[in-house]
Amino acid sequence: MEIPQQLQRYNQLFKELDDLYYDAAQTLGLSDSAFDILFALYELGDGCLQKDICALSFCSKQTINSSIRKLEREGLLYLKAGKGRNMHIYPTGAGRRLIEEKLLPVAGLEEAAMGALSAEERRTLLDLTQKYVSSLRDQERQWAVAVRQRAKSPPEHKL
Repeated sequence: MEIPQQLQRYNQLFKELDDLYYDAAQTLGLSDSAFDILFALYELGDGCLQKDICALSFCSKQTINSSIRKLEREGLLYLKAGKGRNMHIYPTGAGRRLIEEKLLPVAGLEEAAMGALSAEERRTLLDLTQKYVSSLRDQERQWAVAVRQRAKSPPEHKL
């Protein structure tokens, strides 16, 4: 298999993984971002910040902010002022029950799936994924610099 076919296969697997989480959120009656926020509260702990959730979920600040406000209106979260403009996010009793009853089983599914791999397979999966992400990030940065430089240079006129 050549690189273009391997990339296509990798991207299909990545999309399939993303779809699994989308399906889980839908099964629970949650939006993707609400699922991500509640899952982040489980992983990061009570009182985490919006920026921590953004970093963990790779969702935009605007998406996370609107979803936090919606979850707050639904009585699942509350916010507490922190240092400066920081707002700490906490689940309400109903939010905690939702996390424990609905999201913890999803975390269990993840652990079971990862547990189906040997310790060596898990290390290899993580190491190779990290290597791919780092390489792609480096390539993207080089590409972005070149695009910005081309945008600054005057257009060539052909006579």
